[in-house]
Amino acid sequence: MPLGAMPSGAVPSGTARTITVLGCTGSVGTQTIELLASQPDAFRVRALVAGRNAKLLAEQAVALRAELAVVADPAAYAALRDALAGTGIEAAGGPAAVIQAAEMDADWTMAAITGAAGLAPTLAAIRRGACVGLANKEALVCAGDVMLRAVAMAGATLLPVDSEHNAIFQSLADGNRGAVEKIVLTASGGPFRTASLDDMAAATPEAALKHPVWSMGAKISIDSATMMNKGLELIEAARLFGLDEAAIEVLVHPQSVIHGMVYFHDGSVMAQLGSPDMRIPIAHTLAWPQRMETLSRRLDLAAVSRLEFAEPDLIRFPALRIAREALQAGGGAPTILNAANEVAVEAFLQRRIGFLDIAGTVDQVLQRLGTPKADSLDEVIGLDSLGRRTAQAIIPAIAA
Repeated sequence: MPLGAMPSGAVPSGTARTITVLGCTGSVGTQTIELLASQPDAFRVRALVAGRNAKLLAEQAVALRAELAVVADPAAYAALRDALAGTGIEAAGGPAAVIQAAEMDADWTMAAITGAAGLAPTLAAIRRGACVGLANKEALVCAGDVMLRAVAMAGATLLPVDSEHNAIFQSLADGNRGAVEKIVLTASGGPFRTASLDDMAAATPEAALKHPVWSMGAKISIDSATMMNKGLELIEAARLFGLDEAAIEVLVHPQSVIHGMVYFHDGSVMAQLGSPDMRIPIAHTLAWPQRMETLSRRLDLAAVSRLEFAEPDLIRFPALRIAREALQAGGGAPTILNAANEVAVEAFLQRRIGFLDIAGTVDQVLQRLGTPKADSLDEVIGLDSLGRRTAQAIIPAIAA
């Protein structure tokens, strides 16, 4: 099972848990590093993996006394090696070294390499039966069947790091999955929650990046603005929790206090609440099945005073509809969706297309490519590449 059972590598309370962080210099990664540094006696870091930020990676490795530091970009290896000279920390570079780091024995691995680049390392960690904190939603969106087969075969455990999926996981703590009627993922609504279509059509990257609640990287901030992030989370939730698409709902909740809800067939509703701080779900997975202290701001419901909810507007935010249709279609449609979205978001950030063109690009790519199969990692990678090439070919006409 992907969730719920105590993993074979779980460390009893009082014993230092061995840790690998894949994607340590990104938003989730740096917050994971902060939590590890807050309790140095509880964790022993085996490997840290970054994309190309050798300077920050070296600083993190020294601060946490990591055994190994890996930079995925071979061009950044020399800088990493020089920065770690004399520290006793091993340095490595290149895609093969990233996979080797993911394969190292560790009690808990954070999978936070964003995009399709995180697929192979995440799969490598799963295949060794690891307990994996899954922050790379693309792993299940693009390669859900492949990943879940590997989880079952290796006896691995996936712990969801996304705040919404982590909320559902916590709300299912009693293990009574058979009594679930539906789940609800909440969405802040992003910076354009009340904007008109005309305003959204004229939106700049700067405006789209100004999330009203969460502090996130550029890609996920744009996904939040289009609500594609919620579409990707819907697909991930279906695979994580074994639910039909119809049993997963989305509600806009601008206060971002309730992160997810589970409705049971006896009429009960379980919800997880907390301040909008990614350190909370990261800490939950890092210490699971125990809990660890964080410095996150404590939720004050009296100060919040009001909680609002609304159905998402699928006219202004068609990305959510497009993602739901891709989940219904199955096969490689979610892989293509994710690939086309990554290309479209980058084109928007480069000011080559408008904000509303992001969803339009994704929709056109899906219509052109249909639902080919995606039964192996090679097929997934091939479809990812095809989806990207198709989006890149479409964008000049959209931009014209």
